[in-house]
Amino acid sequence: MSSLRAKLGRQCLPALPLLALAMPPATAQDAPAQKVYGRTPAESSPPAWPQPVRAARGAPNILLIMTDDVGFGSSSTFGGPVPTPTFDALAKAGLRYNQFNTTAICSPTRASLLTGRNPQAVGMGYVANWATGYDGYNSVIPKSAGTMAQILKENGYNTAMIGKGHVTPEWEMSRAGPFDRWPTGLGFEYFYGFLGADSSMAEPNLVENINPVTPPADPRYHLERDLADHAIGWIDSQHAAAPDKPFLLYYATGTAHAPNQPPADWLKKFRGRFDAGWDVLRAETVARQKKLGVIPPGTDDAPHPGTLPRWDSLTPDRKRLYARYMEAYAASLAYADEQIGRVIQKLRDNGELDNTLIIYIQGDNGASAEGSFDGKLFEQSALSGVREDPSYALAHIDEIGTKDAYNLMPGGWGWAMNAPFPWAKRYGSHFGGTRNGMVIAWPGHIEDAGGLRSQFHHVSDIMPTILEAAGVKAPEILDGVPQQPITGISMAYSFRARDAPSRRTVQVSAMAQNLSIYKDGWVAATAPMATPWERTPPPPVPLDQRTWQLYDTRSDFSEAHDVAAANPRKLEALKESFWAEAALSNILPIHGSEGGQKGRPDPNEGRTNFVYSAPVSHIPESAAPALIGRSFAITAKLGIAAEGGKGVIVAQGGRFGGYSLFFDRGRIAFTYNLTPAHMTRIVAPAPLAAGAHVVGLDFAMDRAAPTSGATVMLTVDGKAVAQGRVERTFAQVVSHTEDFDIGMDLVSPVDPAAYDSAASRFNGPLDRVEVTIR
Repeated sequence: MSSLRAKLGRQCLPALPLLALAMPPATAQDAPAQKVYGRTPAESSPPAWPQPVRAARGAPNILLIMTDDVGFGSSSTFGGPVPTPTFDALAKAGLRYNQFNTTAICSPTRASLLTGRNPQAVGMGYVANWATGYDGYNSVIPKSAGTMAQILKENGYNTAMIGKGHVTPEWEMSRAGPFDRWPTGLGFEYFYGFLGADSSMAEPNLVENINPVTPPADPRYHLERDLADHAIGWIDSQHAAAPDKPFLLYYATGTAHAPNQPPADWLKKFRGRFDAGWDVLRAETVARQKKLGVIPPGTDDAPHPGTLPRWDSLTPDRKRLYARYMEAYAASLAYADEQIGRVIQKLRDNGELDNTLIIYIQGDNGASAEGSFDGKLFEQSALSGVREDPSYALAHIDEIGTKDAYNLMPGGWGWAMNAPFPWAKRYGSHFGGTRNGMVIAWPGHIEDAGGLRSQFHHVSDIMPTILEAAGVKAPEILDGVPQQPITGISMAYSFRARDAPSRRTVQVSAMAQNLSIYKDGWVAATAPMATPWERTPPPPVPLDQRTWQLYDTRSDFSEAHDVAAANPRKLEALKESFWAEAALSNILPIHGSEGGQKGRPDPNEGRTNFVYSAPVSHIPESAAPALIGRSFAITAKLGIAAEGGKGVIVAQGGRFGGYSLFFDRGRIAFTYNLTPAHMTRIVAPAPLAAGAHVVGLDFAMDRAAPTSGATVMLTVDGKAVAQGRVERTFAQVVSHTEDFDIGMDLVSPVDPAAYDSAASRFNGPLDRVEVTIR
């Protein structure tokens, strides 16, 4: 018996009772009657599988496109100087809308677009970077405001988002999450892009779903081409897997927000095209707009702002410098339009174009005047509180439009490209901030292709338009949460009815304390407290003392004529309506963002000591040691390899602002990059010998306040090896685009003259890095 068991074991058979092995198999007659519980298969209903939710028969694909910081008068489609042939072609196949309105700034427009509600109703009363602790302004989109992506996904659509997010609270951007308000938490099954306000085109800080992505170190790399490639790749894979399943693709370019960094060959195309200046450019744009019919023939151009210099008053050097900024902006927008065209061509190649609703919104607000008088070679200068010297920019003029500049054009160009309206981005009071060109194309659903629609619409109207086209009803409860009313109004009625009266009769706006209300063709608006061109901004004016203006846009399309003095009763009635609507829309209290950060959720609240036991990357500033206005020390226990120390120990930020503790030819070094024009490097005189060492940095502020100067000391094994001064420190943030890294400096280098990001990894053991805030 033991030999049989051993034999069976060697044959790897399961252990069975030996009696069973010795007995012959039972016959059917020998088998005992089987007791059956319930019905037999023959008595049951046919088997049935749970079925996935399917979209309505004939439901269209949705391609929703939004560019960034593009004024009404920028694109050729709406009379502007920048050729946008993709936009033009869609306009010929679809409809142009000349009374479409956004919120005057990025995050609120995007939140309103996705949720179909006014921005303060969903917590996004200002940009997510500068949230405040009021319900309408905390940057936390509530679960009671489900997005179009969530709703369509629940109704049989695939969903993807490519490009700029800018709707995630800053304190939720780390790998610790939560991820509810990342794009993948807002209903998008796939995301590729950046979470913040803007990004370098050459060295972007990207995320795929919830994971950081490092683009290839290729001098030919460009973010807009990369975004288009990923959009095309997603369309291909979705079509291959389920060609009959409709999709929502939300495609949000980084262009034309700063930095304007087009490919070099595109930049060359625009050389010399803006030498006539912004006054001539605006006048030419208004004339083309009338010829194209995108503004009424009798429209007067809004008055020239008195604080904006006339182009003819500028010196030749200033003209040359300012024109170069505009060349970079125009080339960027034209290139982005071409990349959008590649995505649309993919739909044509796949045979999907005829069943695709395309909504192309040219800008999330008006063109920017944030470049003020001179423009900015580095957008970060404003965040760091430094005023750029135009002579420095002139000496670096050939860097404008390249990866070495984070350029923002002078505000005069922003004013010109918002023609024919007054003011610019951030001014929620006037159409220069809120009016954007839009085209909708949908084969078979538009009667007069190439037509114009002049009904008054708001960005919150996009979501209900898409839901109606998809045959989807907005749910009262989504994922178990009762939903807020959708205040957007579907625009689908306008597809076939050219002259139908506008179904939106009232719209309230409040952005950066610039207020307005539209009602039945009339607009009441506060006069701006300050313009972008005042060297010294005037003191704030209390709300109850603000001047209000009145426009009858039924006859004054461009808000060129303030008729408040002739219609005092009308103005007072509209002001009363504004306050009533503001209360309903969660706009109150109206306030500035200054000082509103106190008490903001902070994953590091109370921490003054940070210890890292291994290399780590992509820690956003909200989760990194908070060093603004504070003294700190860094201590690193590490090993130096035989060939000498190489790479980065600690870095935060990148090419356009940050700090880095690293090795320079084996010597310990520290660079403080306020901007590339304000950079300090401190280097020890001798390389470190091979073996174990403790490297230290002591950063002692003159006073505990942002912008204060500081004394810096480098130590090795407790002994001082170098000392220096940083005359001015960061004012608000270290970097609004790049992260905190240990053992490397990814995305872009803090000190480009010393090392490249691709070769920035420390080459020895990094046992412990400790950051202590004092």
